[in-house]
Amino acid sequence: MRDLQQILSEFVLLWAVIDPIGTVPVFIAATKGHQPVERKHIAWVASAVAAGILLFFIVVGEFVLNAMGVPLLAFQISGGIVLFLFALTMIFGEGKPEEERKEIPASKDVAIFPLATPSIASPGAMMAVVLLTQNDLYSFNEQLVTTILMLVVVAAAYLLMRCAGVISRTIGNAGASIISRVMGMILASVAAAQVLEGIKEYFA
Repeated sequence: MRDLQQILSEFVLLWAVIDPIGTVPVFIAATKGHQPVERKHIAWVASAVAAGILLFFIVVGEFVLNAMGVPLLAFQISGGIVLFLFALTMIFGEGKPEEERKEIPASKDVAIFPLATPSIASPGAMMAVVLLTQNDLYSFNEQLVTTILMLVVVAAAYLLMRCAGVISRTIGNAGASIISRVMGMILASVAAAQVLEGIKEYFA
């Protein structure tokens, strides 16, 4: 069973890859012109779909890898590299809010795209939940803890979307971008640790 420090570390990782705060500006831009009741519905659908996507990867992600003949150790190393590159885009790129708001006009169903994915259930989040629920490394109870933590972070994203107007006026787009970059730094550190641990296990 994971201790409290491991649970907190995992929570921070999931918060970084899902980035609920960075979703707020995307939600505001995506729901501009919608009525309050519609915005509430969009926030709920986006959160539910994102949670479903991540649950799918928790349940069948490893089975898909095994079916393809990809060793979990190789996935851990490559996954850590991908998470690190994802973190670099958060740090040096335009930032999550600016980048994803550009994708809004391309889709009418904003609850699914870009809110549910890639804003909440991002590629980094999909990769992270698979790495954190490997059957060879984690027991069922530990995987259950990961699932609960993921749902808590997605629920936080839902609550922040419901309070999007107040948050936007408080921190602004610049504040959301800064927070996203700080989360990118944390994620880069965690990703580097994943790669080093995978290399250590390989050579051991």
